Amino acid sequence: MSNSQYTPESIELTSRPPFPAPAPNVTAAPATSNVPEAGLPNNSSELNPSLLHPVDGGFHAWAFLCASFLIEAIVWGFPDAFGVFLDAYLTDPAYTSHPHASSLLPLIGPIASGIVYCLAPFLSPLINRYPNHRRTAMYVGLSLCWASLFAASYTTNVVILLALQGVVYAFGAALLYFPSLSYLAEWFINLRGFANGVLFAGTGVGGIVLPLTISKLLSMYGPNVTVRILSVGIVVLLLPLMPFVKGRTPVGHVAGHVQPVSRGSSNSVKSWMGSYFFWILLVANTIQSFAYFVPILWLPTFASTLNLDSTTSSATLAMFHTGSVIGRLTMGYLSDSSLKQCFVLASSTLLATSVTIFVLWGVFSTNLAGLFSFCIIYGLLAGGWPSLWSGFGKGLTLNDPTLSMTLFGILLFTRGIGNIASTPLSAALTGFSSVSPTTSFSTNSSSSSFQMSAKLGFNIAGGRFASTILYVGTCFAGAGMIVLFGWGREVYYHHRRRQSAGTASETVM
Repeated sequence: MSNSQYTPESIELTSRPPFPAPAPNVTAAPATSNVPEAGLPNNSSELNPSLLHPVDGGFHAWAFLCASFLIEAIVWGFPDAFGVFLDAYLTDPAYTSHPHASSLLPLIGPIASGIVYCLAPFLSPLINRYPNHRRTAMYVGLSLCWASLFAASYTTNVVILLALQGVVYAFGAALLYFPSLSYLAEWFINLRGFANGVLFAGTGVGGIVLPLTISKLLSMYGPNVTVRILSVGIVVLLLPLMPFVKGRTPVGHVAGHVQPVSRGSSNSVKSWMGSYFFWILLVANTIQSFAYFVPILWLPTFASTLNLDSTTSSATLAMFHTGSVIGRLTMGYLSDSSLKQCFVLASSTLLATSVTIFVLWGVFSTNLAGLFSFCIIYGLLAGGWPSLWSGFGKGLTLNDPTLSMTLFGILLFTRGIGNIASTPLSAALTGFSSVSPTTSFSTNSSSSSFQMSAKLGFNIAGGRFASTILYVGTCFAGAGMIVLFGWGREVYYHHRRRQSAGTASETVM
């Protein structure tokens, strides 16, 4: 399903509301040097494609992608690196002395990322309806991210920590992230899959840098000061980049007043409900999400049971995200080829991830080398899944930027459900919530001797992670089989259509 037949200008212009024609006998004012963010005259009556910045390249497109890449790294990297904070929280009596600390603390990171995911279908219509407020929303979101983390650095109360570092941060991150994501379809068309891969690779880069940085800061200053430093660092890094996150096309300036814009087709979205292809993608995405976040949350804790120091335990997340960066870039680039390519990549990587979990995590992760090998390969195979969304979505969105944002919102929402629900489920599978963390994962001499005698990853920590490993591997296998079924159905009906076309041709002759 190559999109080479589309002309960038025609795609962008048809996805926007028409500008009113000039009044009779009135000549439209010529273009002036006063241009808005998209590079167009403020009072132009017609949309002149020659005045638009180029798509799929040029300074403005690449500057936007680089700025959005760093926003992605910060917004998602912080919750993904929460496993490092979790390991510190669970060994600090200032936090574990609070009621239900062992149940609530593991929820902070997943709640943060899960809420961001789940806000997608609610924010997307507002972004599509009022696109002129996107940049304002981003500045509000950045302020909320700073305020939530800065306030969280002054408390050890677990409930307040969950509210600030989890919930409030999530709302700020959503307001910062989704408006920037909505601009992507304006700047990239033929290279949209690659651009998605680069953007989503930001999560991986954030996951490489942040765990090591956070671990170092924790060892030097403790949890409170570390969170305070990060809150300031977010503002210092992102504020200078905000001017580069802007749209390529205008957003409905009429007679000098900004009006709400109705964008996209509700009929097109409703038609997805009757599309088997949409449901295959949605179900596979949901099942994958119920498994994907579990290792990210528990890898540092799993590493600590191998008697590894805190820095080495944090490095497990860095290894995972290193593989994730490579996987997301590769998947995004390859997804621009065809729908068949997307099916091949999705089914093969999902099934290979299942094998990786059972073999590398369940069998060989009894030492540092085995665990690092699992982390890198798991990131490489599982991390690239979101980069395939653009390739899968071409047949549903027809390169309409508004429909692309709507589809991403739905997929992100189901991903958020899996993210949130998988946390208490995995905690129950490990038995973590039923015992004291300081006794469950102690690294005293008796625990050390037991770990030395463990011959399988399934047996680490008295087999406490065995059920979790089985759960994650089974989910990936199920998602892979669903995609494989969808691919088989697509091949079958494609063959039937070719046969019907051949029969019709013979009848005519």
